[in-house]
Amino acid sequence: NSAGFGQEVTVALRLLAVRPLARLLLRPHPAIARRTERAIFVDPAYVTEERIATALAAARQPHAARVMRELVRDLGTWRGVRPQWRAELLDAVAALDLPTLLVWGDRDLILPAAHLAHARSRLPRARSHLFRDTGHMPQIERTAEVESLLRQLWAGDPAA
Repeated sequence: NSAGFGQEVTVALRLLAVRPLARLLLRPHPAIARRTERAIFVDPAYVTEERIATALAAARQPHAARVMRELVRDLGTWRGVRPQWRAELLDAVAALDLPTLLVWGDRDLILPAAHLAHARSRLPRARSHLFRDTGHMPQIERTAEVESLLRQLWAGDPAA
């Protein structure tokens, strides 16, 4: 999970970089959990009561809000993902010289699909796939297809 290859991110993540708003937005609340789940998935069938309950349980863990605020502060500002952070991440991945698969949803509301193009430009040997009608979690919304792409990658199949 990249946490973004471009500066553009959802307004909600930008607002989390503003300390007073972050405290308010990170409160465990069923409406916030439901809204977040709806933003993650294109297919509403994935926005289940079980997922919402799991998100709420995670948000209620001790220090969960503090950890999220620290993560957002380290990765970005109200303007978006920090360019230095992106560059360091991409340089580190490129230096690994390992098979790399980039997958993205064309309707990702959290990190737009434009990030995939940037990642491709910085990781030219990586394989990539843009899923149609898919949101922020292609590994969940398109599990079988992601599995197939991974199996092809691991098998060294050049068609992957």
